[in-house]
Amino acid sequence: MLGAMPTAHISAPDGAFAPDILLPGDPRRATRIADAFLDDAELVTDVRGILGYTGTHQGRPMSVMATGMGMPSSTIYATELIRHYGVKRLLRVGTVGGIHPDLQLGDVIAASAAHTDSAMTAHRLPGVHYSHAPSFALLRAAADYADAEEIRLRVGPVFTSDAFYHPDPTMVSRLAAFGTLAIEMETAGLYAVAAAEGVEALTVATVSDHVVRGESVSSGDREAMFAGMVSVALGALAR
Repeated sequence: MLGAMPTAHISAPDGAFAPDILLPGDPRRATRIADAFLDDAELVTDVRGILGYTGTHQGRPMSVMATGMGMPSSTIYATELIRHYGVKRLLRVGTVGGIHPDLQLGDVIAASAAHTDSAMTAHRLPGVHYSHAPSFALLRAAADYADAEEIRLRVGPVFTSDAFYHPDPTMVSRLAAFGTLAIEMETAGLYAVAAAEGVEALTVATVSDHVVRGESVSSGDREAMFAGMVSVALGALAR
């Protein structure tokens, strides 16, 4: 750790963040998670409207901070949290667009790998098609917790794209044919940063839309669905 000096993106003092952190994209969701799941949560950063909180969960220090959308934004925050604030385990909690036919709205998934069409991680190992994988310990802990609590958890690969409106209409069907569960915009970058920095990361997400079937839930219903996802993430960190 280089020292907990405020960065251009995080204005928090030394010791402001716990070793374990939940990373939603939306700042408002970070606030909701802090209010609903953390005890004695305190706001520790709000630069650029990106809100971060630290409190406890079941007696253990726990933080939650937004990352914004996409790999460029999320990898900045992940890198600074690791290098400057000593964060060791990072759990992305957010929404994904389902593409696998077996997925239903509200299902919780854990990303066992992340394909990507982005060049963002290609520079890390030039000449190698890098495999973006999570911490196996966190993945196993998430699956074990979901089994114990009888939460339906789907484990499989996701597709991380820089483009929310993808120009290739055949991409979804080709990915689904190879067993890809869902599309999102952060996981490959998070897994690459964690591997490079020697820490642990995992994405646990809720299916808020089904891209193939054209199904979606309202913003209000999305908030109601998040309890299962966050409980799986917290359960994985507690094991």
